[in-house]
Amino acid sequence: MTAKELWEKSGLSGTYTAWPFGEVPDKLAAMVVRGVKTATCSAYDLYEINNEPLPQAGEYSVILDSAGEAVCIIRTVRVTVTAFKDVSESHAFKEGEGDRSLAYWRVVHENFLRNELDSVQREFDENTKVVCEEFEVVYQ
Repeated sequence: MTAKELWEKSGLSGTYTAWPFGEVPDKLAAMVVRGVKTATCSAYDLYEINNEPLPQAGEYSVILDSAGEAVCIIRTVRVTVTAFKDVSESHAFKEGEGDRSLAYWRVVHENFLRNELDSVQREFDENTKVVCEEFEVVYQ
């Protein structure tokens, strides 16, 4: 099912964006559907470079799998921008990956963010700003 088809089926109104999660979209989308993953993060610099607005509370997103098929619809409930080194244990837990610890989150996300920033010729360090987004599933 396409993002548009899922959106129309949901009966929700307003606007939405549609996107897959990072490096393992199928696994992460399934974790969202199961309620394990209720947060995500991205590199702040990419929003700046791409001249894109930051996510905002109340916005809807259709989560896609690796084939571009719609999996579910989420609503953003909270967005914060912080340095990588200041991401909280709570946020790491809400991301739902690995053992859900901050230590695991830092290892995995340092690699992910470093790769994202390398692709746009930006450097990663502990002070790199990240956009931390919390969400809830509103339709599946």
